[in-house]
Amino acid sequence: MPSYVHNPVLVAEVLAALNPKPGGRYVDATVGGGGHAAAILKASTPTGKLFGCDRDGAALEAAASRLAEFAGRLELKRGNFSELSDWQQPESCDGVLFDLGVSSPQLDWPERGFSFQQDGALDMRMDQGQALTAAQLVNQAGPAELARIFRDLGEEPEARRLARAIENERRLRRFETTRQLAELIERTSLRRGKRAHPATRVFQALRMAVNDEIGSLRRGLEAALKILKPGGRLAVITFQSVEDRVVKEFGRERSRNYAVAGEVDVPELRRPAAPELSWMSRKAIQPGAEEVAANPRARSAQLRVMNKI
Repeated sequence: MPSYVHNPVLVAEVLAALNPKPGGRYVDATVGGGGHAAAILKASTPTGKLFGCDRDGAALEAAASRLAEFAGRLELKRGNFSELSDWQQPESCDGVLFDLGVSSPQLDWPERGFSFQQDGALDMRMDQGQALTAAQLVNQAGPAELARIFRDLGEEPEARRLARAIENERRLRRFETTRQLAELIERTSLRRGKRAHPATRVFQALRMAVNDEIGSLRRGLEAALKILKPGGRLAVITFQSVEDRVVKEFGRERSRNYAVAGEVDVPELRRPAAPELSWMSRKAIQPGAEEVAANPRARSAQLRVMNKI
């Protein structure tokens, strides 16, 4: 397996958002290759501390190697950031960072199965110790469930058509590789020949379903709010609209000065409540042209920052 080399995005913007200082305690909830973590630890020299976690064992090994110079100021743990409040004390942290989605090394390793650019096993697990793989989902889920996944997590306009095509194909042979699935979608989709590969949204949706990314994100944001000190900063980098909507909705709910009963906001039933967060900026922060030119995968990144009240 190749070395884990990942270029972090929006590093200067993250540092401006979290404002790391000596003596501060920070959390990198998706430590990956350790790029953001290294920048935070350098900025908080000599006494700032950082806790980093990741579901991917290879990423954690890379982070441990890259961050070795900060021994004594660093703690790393393998696990899902949804469990942050089990690992950190309430109101103990000055800043929490989430860098969501899949990393460049994960995309570039065919055996991980995240991308259709190279043929590999249809896997897509961030934590390779978990049981569910993309192959199991594609081969066993009913067409209605597959269509729901493609529509809700990938915003795929041809969700039903592609789900039916998968159901028909798997009667003949089991899906085992990324190429099998990508080629079927390319043959079936009405968007074949367009600039973006027609399998892009389906692969995104399957990855998010396999790893329960939206459920983990919602739980992770709640956990981050618990462990942040008043005045602490929450910074979240997203790469696509589904996860960005979850972050925006969380920020809207926690920054309003009223509570609602149930899931529907009925103005007549609102009751006063103190807001828990405030937006540092209503508008997402995006990478500049220079960063996108140097790292094209940064082009869809958006950073949203909130302050705990």
